[in-house]
Amino acid sequence: MVKKCRFSKAGMEHVPEIAAIYDKIHSQEESGKVKIGWNRSIYPTENSARESIEAGDMFVAHFNGGIVAAARINQEQVQPTYGQAPWKYEADDSQVMVLHTLVVDPDCAGCGIGPEFVKFYEEYARKFGCTVLRMDTNKINERARKMYAKLGYREAAILPCEFNGIPGVELVCLEKQL
Repeated sequence: MVKKCRFSKAGMEHVPEIAAIYDKIHSQEESGKVKIGWNRSIYPTENSARESIEAGDMFVAHFNGGIVAAARINQEQVQPTYGQAPWKYEADDSQVMVLHTLVVDPDCAGCGIGPEFVKFYEEYARKFGCTVLRMDTNKINERARKMYAKLGYREAAILPCEFNGIPGVELVCLEKQL
């Protein structure tokens, strides 16, 4: 079990390591080892990592001298899908923090990095005075759904959509109240 990654905002110098994690996940999905619902040529890509860093809301987890995980954290709710979800915890947009595209290096799977990153996200949201947490995952991503359930996230809805250019996604909208 990994204990205490160091978290920081990502810089452009982290793009190669983030892109390498995306590549490993895409390769695992293409070989049938995992089901996430991403597409190597569409999302996530090296360019999506660059865009997130330029927006100032990409974060990384450091461990043993390298990047072991990354995610985007901001207050942007995926539209129109989030607007269609029957959220249990209603809140003004300024009170909602959203976790996007959490990735953990597959070489570190099962080490507790995913839950540690979610804890960092929750602490980050508290610092900004947010009272509601939201995120999403693909319905076929059973591993993520199980992890989020263990961490207290409630599945508010499963909605069909086109997600980041990927058609036919059944998006699981998750929430938690702080």
